[in-house]
Amino acid sequence: VQLQAFGGGLVQPGGFLRLSCTASGFTLNDYAVNWFRQAPGKEREGVSCISASDNNTYYADSVKGRFTISRDNAKNAVHLHMNSLKPEDTAVYYCATSPGVECGHGFDYWGQGTQVTVSS
Repeated sequence: VQLQAFGGGLVQPGGFLRLSCTASGFTLNDYAVNWFRQAPGKEREGVSCISASDNNTYYADSVKGRFTISRDNAKNAVHLHMNSLKPEDTAVYYCATSPGVECGHGFDYWGQGTQVTVSS
């Protein structure tokens, strides 16, 4: 079981990035998939989740209206589209599965994260 997040980078405030999460050894569509982030000196923050039962999506208030989570079942991937990025979005972003099909039950597996830096 392996999860990998990629697509991070350096972007100016107001910019856009698309993060991707891929899995090997299992099918992402069988689980709820989350994105969470960790910035230096700050608590881990759940950013978004997409359920497997009906693809319901959930967002932290800090990213609502700017980030969109989606599945790409053909590629066994989940994407996080991040628009109107702000310096406070700077963090390492991780994707993680939940122990089931619904969101809101914590994180089960996650892999290495990808760094997102928003700076001018």
